Amino acid sequence: MKIQESAENYLETIYILKERKDYVRSIDVATELGFSKPSVSRAMKLLRENHYITVESDGTISLTPTGQEIAVRMYERHAFLTQFLLKLGVAEEIAKEDACRIEHVMSEETFAKLKEFSQNK
Repeated sequence: MKIQESAENYLETIYILKERKDYVRSIDVATELGFSKPSVSRAMKLLRENHYITVESDGTISLTPTGQEIAVRMYERHAFLTQFLLKLGVAEEIAKEDACRIEHVMSEETFAKLKEFSQNK
């Protein structure tokens, strides 16, 4: 299943916010990402239509099982790649930015091999 990078970022952000507090709303996502409320509202509509999230009548957002799976996968990749790059000596801010870009284009096979390599070092 291949989805847009922006959708993966939104799902990962919802996941992270949900870990921090009990509920997530569009305004929380907009604030976290620094995006406008209308942009986030449009994205939430598309994520809902594609069955990645549900939005309750009070505006709270939840990940569906499919959305959760994608979010967790992106979060795991981001966290691992950031730490991997930091261990290589990459500056923290650059490591975070590069990890965010790399996580979306890396194949499952390459990610698995990187994890395997890092465990053997």
